[in-house]
Amino acid sequence: MPSHRRYRRSFARRSSGNRSRLTPALGRGGVCSRAVNQHTLSVLVENKPGVLSRVAGMFTRRGYNIDSLAVSPTERDDRSRMTITVDASRFPVEQITKQLDKLINVIKVRDLDPENMVASELGLFKVSTSECPRAEVLAIVDIFEGKIVDVTRDSLIIQATGTTAELENLEELLRHNGLVEMVRTGVVALGRGNSTT
Repeated sequence: MPSHRRYRRSFARRSSGNRSRLTPALGRGGVCSRAVNQHTLSVLVENKPGVLSRVAGMFTRRGYNIDSLAVSPTERDDRSRMTITVDASRFPVEQITKQLDKLINVIKVRDLDPENMVASELGLFKVSTSECPRAEVLAIVDIFEGKIVDVTRDSLIIQATGTTAELENLEELLRHNGLVEMVRTGVVALGRGNSTT
């Protein structure tokens, strides 16, 4: 196993004491590293105006909280896919999926099996290098297989993809090395195998 992958897995384990949601990272684009109670829902919907507001409204009315939400096109122009992560320790996933399935414009709802899916997310991190040595930041970027997408005299913007735990690990390191601001897309995921998600 390459040294950077060993580092990423061991760092995820070391960090678990401070961040309850972190579990060992399993590699880029692999099984999403999450707490047992966090579920990833794949919601296939019609690509029409107002669908997102209906889905978000259902969560609001029921008092459910969304940990992350990503909406994207699919292989068909008339359909979109929402990937929603929720914490099942606070909200009953079975009830959420039943309520989603009742909504107009919702075609299919699936609670993805964490052992049988591929999940990833994208993050952009702006780091100030006016006080922190640039070499240290570049070393961290290399470990997490990120890339520099913008450089100024006193700052860098880093782009990284990976599991939720990997991006949380990267964020934690960058907070001690000049992190100014960040944005993350939220999880996108597909089930493994040749059947549709």
